[in-house]
Amino acid sequence: MIVATSVSERPLDAIEHMDAVAHDAQGATALFVGTVRDNDPDANGRVVRLEYSAHPDAEAVLTELAAAADAEGLRIAVSHRVGTLGIGDAAIVCAVSSVHRAEAFDVCRALVESVKAELPVWKKQIEADGSYSWVGLGRLGSAQ
Repeated sequence: MIVATSVSERPLDAIEHMDAVAHDAQGATALFVGTVRDNDPDANGRVVRLEYSAHPDAEAVLTELAAAADAEGLRIAVSHRVGTLGIGDAAIVCAVSSVHRAEAFDVCRALVESVKAELPVWKKQIEADGSYSWVGLGRLGSAQ
């Protein structure tokens, strides 16, 4: 069951996602929180912030990705943030609960990987010297 999906400028709350998937029948919750870091292999210097932008259909795509990952007995909450994020801010939060841990881990990881690959969200990575690069522009065609 998909209990929550969102693409929003609002800061993401991991506890809120865990609470959303909590249920007396569930014995396991897997949580992934992707945070902004101060480095990137493609950066020439220190990363100081990210600016995420999204296609207008991004939330619908996120819901579709969550639906594709859904199965009987699961509860899923996944969100991606847009706007300007500083170092340490959460960019994506995914919580999956199930009866047993293996399924929760597997579905959480697979859903995060599909969001990273398919969600029409792009990030402008700003470095300390003011230079920047765009990441995720290859997903531009998938949003049309």
